[in-house]
Amino acid sequence: MNYNKAIKYRIYPNKNQEELLQKTFGCCRKIWNLMLSDKIDYYRETKESLKTTPAQYKKDYPYLKEVDSLALANVQLNLQTAYKNFFRDKKAGFPKFKSAKKTKKSYTTNNQKGSITLNDKSIKLPKLKEVKAKIHRKPNENWILKSATISQEKDNKYYVSVLFEYAEEVSKVEITDKIIGLDYKSDGLYADSEGNVCGSPKYYRKSHKRLAKLQRQLSKKKKGSNNREKARKKVAKLHKHISNQRLDFLHKESTRIANLYEVVCIESLNIKAMSNKGFGNGKATLDNGYGLFQTMLEYKLLDRGKYLVKVDKWYPSSQICSHCGNRKHLNLTDRTYCCECGLELDRDINAALNIKNEGLRILMSA
Repeated sequence: MNYNKAIKYRIYPNKNQEELLQKTFGCCRKIWNLMLSDKIDYYRETKESLKTTPAQYKKDYPYLKEVDSLALANVQLNLQTAYKNFFRDKKAGFPKFKSAKKTKKSYTTNNQKGSITLNDKSIKLPKLKEVKAKIHRKPNENWILKSATISQEKDNKYYVSVLFEYAEEVSKVEITDKIIGLDYKSDGLYADSEGNVCGSPKYYRKSHKRLAKLQRQLSKKKKGSNNREKARKKVAKLHKHISNQRLDFLHKESTRIANLYEVVCIESLNIKAMSNKGFGNGKATLDNGYGLFQTMLEYKLLDRGKYLVKVDKWYPSSQICSHCGNRKHLNLTDRTYCCECGLELDRDINAALNIKNEGLRILMSA
């Protein structure tokens, strides 16, 4: 069975390489807007879809020839996918024009006959040649390098995400008693079926005052000035720092669980929907990063031949007694589950036990 895995590296382009990167970002945005505009005009006239390619625009826009042609080809494929998705399902939304200020700066290029190569302290990329990089991890020998996505973050740092494909038969582990259920906690991260509670470090909350101060300073700077750009970089740098702190914590916690347990049972929650204004805890929900934590658990358990079982989000885990199975209605303010059978347990730990039992039932019946 074939699997895909990406490794992200920090790169340090020189001035000429940085200039070419900026040109490529701009050309990718330009070709997207040109093709989308022509598609819209053609559909309005004929009610049919127009097939466009980057090559047909290079005569009128010669600077498109200076950048990686595969980067432009991938823009074409992405636009085709977005365009088809809209007509397949209107909920996907119609493709939008890309703005020079708001659009994320990134492009994807493919590996053709060694055009992308990893070295000890650099990475070879089409048109850019050797780019200095921090190669903190190397792929296995049997991994095939497929593509690379180069991006610039808002703090002006450059990264390349290299995609690998590998064929591997992952043998499933034998299921023993190393099973755990996790229940989401909005004021932390999770409560487990063993009675433990993992609290979130709340990195955003800790940096909130400093972030607010930097944002106030930014708002007072004149638009278009160098001082405003300096202030913007400070805000972006702090946002990136908070994100990196959260990522580090989630990686360590998900790796610990993946190493300790053979079966992990969780609820299939829609974190984005839970962070809306109706619940009143949007910042806390997004700050703990539980959605990303679920994704990390999934691929780390898969790599180890272990199991992640997702219980339906409508399963009433908080309302069922984990001891006798009796069901009672609880309000959000009720933090302790008290049952007629004598059970008195923390609401979240009781829910984690129910998630574990339901997850095990799903796994055994599969």
